[in-house]
Amino acid sequence: MPDMTASTPPARPSAAYLDHLVAETEQRRRSTPAPDVAPSTLPEASTAAVERAAQELEPELREIVERLHADPEPAFEEHRSAATLVEVLARHGVEAELGVHGVETAFRAELGSGDGPTVAICAEYDALPVIGHACGHNVIAAAGVGAFLALQGAMTSDDAPAGRVVLLGTPAEEGHSGKEVLARAGAFDDVDAAIMVHPFGLDVADQVWLGRRLLTWTFTGRPAHASAQPFMGRNALDAATLAYQGIGLLRQQLPPVDRVHATIVEGGTRPSVITERAVMRLYARSKYPDTLRDLSSRLDDVARGAALMTGTQVEIEWDDGALPSLPVRTNSALTERWVAAQRRRGRDPLPAGIVPETIAASTDFGNVSFRVPGMHPLVQVSTPEVALHTAEFAAAAAGPAAVSAAVDGAFGLAVTALEYLADDALRAAVHDEFEAQGGPLDVPHYFD
Repeated sequence: MPDMTASTPPARPSAAYLDHLVAETEQRRRSTPAPDVAPSTLPEASTAAVERAAQELEPELREIVERLHADPEPAFEEHRSAATLVEVLARHGVEAELGVHGVETAFRAELGSGDGPTVAICAEYDALPVIGHACGHNVIAAAGVGAFLALQGAMTSDDAPAGRVVLLGTPAEEGHSGKEVLARAGAFDDVDAAIMVHPFGLDVADQVWLGRRLLTWTFTGRPAHASAQPFMGRNALDAATLAYQGIGLLRQQLPPVDRVHATIVEGGTRPSVITERAVMRLYARSKYPDTLRDLSSRLDDVARGAALMTGTQVEIEWDDGALPSLPVRTNSALTERWVAAQRRRGRDPLPAGIVPETIAASTDFGNVSFRVPGMHPLVQVSTPEVALHTAEFAAAAAGPAAVSAAVDGAFGLAVTALEYLADDALRAAVHDEFEAQGGPLDVPHYFD
């Protein structure tokens, strides 16, 4: 009988640091005065009408939250999810075009006239493999569709503002950059500003979102008998091991919020054969576009150094199968309108700097925010200690708090969009800020 004795179970990580982060966030929240926001320039009757419309949509937003959650579909496979959203729109007399911009599961619907500015509301609906809607994209979809429908009356009335509202169904955020795929196909060419909301463990107006690139290293060596003639081989697994260790050492000299995650997905076939091929897959993340570019260069050096030390060859593939995601560039003129709307709903989104920036993920909305002014606030659906991409967050994304967040998010997005279209001074402030931040970036060629 083979010895199947197991060792002790994996150690349970201490939650002490997480507890401190939660406590420090709460302390900063209590000690930081709530920022003043200017009153809306919309007539109260207009704001109230949009709010009533969003509230009346609650049953259908609950349907979206629950149906998508019960039937999660991963990136580029969201056929049933997209069909559900298009069906809800059709019930309200809105014709949405499915399969736009070269992506079968993307859709687009429009309100308003072609004259004037255009604001896009982005709706995500892809899920994670295995764990489902553990990032709450079902809530994002409900809030986006709800915002669009809540604007129907305002955008079809006699005193509707000039311009358009576009609802853009954006697949494949998880592990891909679906919005960049759509952008390169022209989805944002006629858009002047873009907005969306993401569920979280807190209400936050502006939080750090890191840029992200995907990377594959393929090391090729020479096979040999590992006992009889090991000196005749060149071990690709040794190269991968050295590269993995090199990443660990590199971390000591990286900026505090840079992140590198790596796996060895191929590492040989038999212990008795010197490994000829080893493959590593990595994510690289950083807070700014230029620091992400610098991190990319340093990782190239790690791979080439490991190959040189082991006498192997390395093939470096950046963003193979998934386009890069830039950090989110937040437009504070837009988020101020979001904050005002959320306060009306009894929420008080935290300003930048309250939630530690080390609690940071990535999103392809960053690519949009470097093309046009954008906002990507967070709406609370869980308690603060629950992290995205966990089973606990997946459960929260189907509960009553998720439905409330979808309704409040729908109202906030709708009012922000309406103010952007109707208020010339706000729109000027939005675009002045965007230009002061550096204006549009040539995203497709930034890492060339």
